[in-house]
Amino acid sequence: MKKLLDRLLSTLKNEDGGKPNKLGYVLVIALFGLLLIIVSNLFQSEARSGEELPELSSKEPSQTESETLLQKDDSSKSSIGTELEAGYEKDLEALLNKIQGISDAEVMVNLDSTKKKVYETNLVIGTQKTEELDQNGGERSIEDQTREEQTVIVRQGDKEVPLLVQTRKPDVRGVLIVAKGVENIELKQWVVEAVSRVLDAPPHIISVMPKNK
Repeated sequence: MKKLLDRLLSTLKNEDGGKPNKLGYVLVIALFGLLLIIVSNLFQSEARSGEELPELSSKEPSQTESETLLQKDDSSKSSIGTELEAGYEKDLEALLNKIQGISDAEVMVNLDSTKKKVYETNLVIGTQKTEELDQNGGERSIEDQTREEQTVIVRQGDKEVPLLVQTRKPDVRGVLIVAKGVENIELKQWVVEAVSRVLDAPPHIISVMPKNK
């Protein structure tokens, strides 16, 4: 910087080697100020380029986030199934305790899954007929038939969704009943029949045990 300033001063000296005039000093100061501005801008641009750009968040969920969502979905389904089982158990206990000779009944119900949704489907049947010649010159006809079910899609607003026909109750996997009075064979049969009809469950998955007195 000092060398550059000395050069500028030397170029502005008078022909006789004297000191530069006032105009020379003004020019030197102006050039020096311009040089400072240029150097300052260079440092600022380098500092900006060295700054780290903020990372953009990915739109796609990570594997951990996906697993968390699946766990929440599974826990939600499990919670719904537990509520259904508890509702069945409460209702059955109230009904069984009203049967003459039965008292202090406790019920445990095990459901297969949550409610099942049934969607409307179209049956598409396709037929393909092929004519072939055998080695003796005779003709034979081969007919192949295909059957395919396609889910009916309807439009709701700006979305296309499958057409829901009905929602079925979950299947019952097993029922355990512990009550007083079921030592009597006839009363035990009444209990099995009542539970079978209420839950639409086969009798062989219903277990009835006598309760301790």
